[in-house]
Amino acid sequence: MEILVINGPNLNLLGQRRPDVYGHRSLNELNAFVQDYFKKVKLEFYQSNHEGQIIDRIHKAMMHFDGIVINPGALTHYSYALRDAIEACTIPVVEVHLSNVAAREPFRHVSVISEVCQGTISGFGAYGYVLAVQALAHKIKRLNND
Repeated sequence: MEILVINGPNLNLLGQRRPDVYGHRSLNELNAFVQDYFKKVKLEFYQSNHEGQIIDRIHKAMMHFDGIVINPGALTHYSYALRDAIEACTIPVVEVHLSNVAAREPFRHVSVISEVCQGTISGFGAYGYVLAVQALAHKIKRLNND
């Protein structure tokens, strides 16, 4: 099983930007933390600050991966282009956020991509990625056995 983990804009600044909200781990440390949980799931990590590059990566992922975990960062709240790419995706996608977006500023309460994802996990910091991969792996196994 192969899963792509996508991190969107500003997540390359993890550990530096708002550690009180996003934690003290760098993106590389977060990726290593997640990878350490999985021995039977091949994970690939991708980060971009550019909406179009993320969309292109989703399109390509359909040919090489069984599923996607995505933290779209601020694109969550307004990117209909990202929403459309996920909706067109032929593999399952799980949305993840480090912080509890529902307990933050009102504009963060809206996700334009949630309704086209298998589910959303937020507020558990780095462990949210682990939960997202576990949930996605379970979903993929069920899809392959049905």
